[in-house]
Amino acid sequence: MKPIRILIADPLDLVADGLRLRLANTKDFHIVGHVRDGKLLFEHLPTLAPDLVLLDVSLPGIDGIDATRRLHKRHPGLRILAHSIRMEIEYVNSMLIEGASGYISKNAPAEELMAAMRKVMQGERYLDSNAAASVAGGYRYTDKHPDGEYIGLTEREREIIRLVAAELTNDEIGAQLHLSTETVKTHRKRLMTKLNVRSAAGLVKYAMDRCWI
Repeated sequence: MKPIRILIADPLDLVADGLRLRLANTKDFHIVGHVRDGKLLFEHLPTLAPDLVLLDVSLPGIDGIDATRRLHKRHPGLRILAHSIRMEIEYVNSMLIEGASGYISKNAPAEELMAAMRKVMQGERYLDSNAAASVAGGYRYTDKHPDGEYIGLTEREREIIRLVAAELTNDEIGAQLHLSTETVKTHRKRLMTKLNVRSAAGLVKYAMDRCWI
């Protein structure tokens, strides 16, 4: 049996080096490469030809959720296993809905990681205990459900998040984007519902987690 070809998509060399060490003595897995951001992922994907992408949610360039959406659309046979320290339901649920076959913590032991990779390569879904607990716990601040549709952010909503993170007021955001203050307020309320946060600080944290700022 041929080893599973793995592409690591993670901003940290330390994580990739650790994974190489953990899988060095196995015959079932072969790491074909490591990319540090979402743009490089798509540049090198055709050459590296992986069977599975071990993907961090917080990728710079093109973040993990957006990258998963594109990968699933362009390469439906490619398996994606989210590998992250982010265990909140908005990340777990979004990755699964966008096409990931599983979600596992970076703190998981090597044996569990290998079992997860084998399982997703067999066409099954894998959630480690942290991800499963997050899904079971549901959303805290909104009326969304764990199995509900993930609604991607529009470019305008991304702009507003970045301006909120830059500490602009609603009036200042409206002036910069040529929107009324009430429209900006409506966007912010909708964003908090979409992202399962209850304050502007939550919007900023979400943007930071996804490496938008």
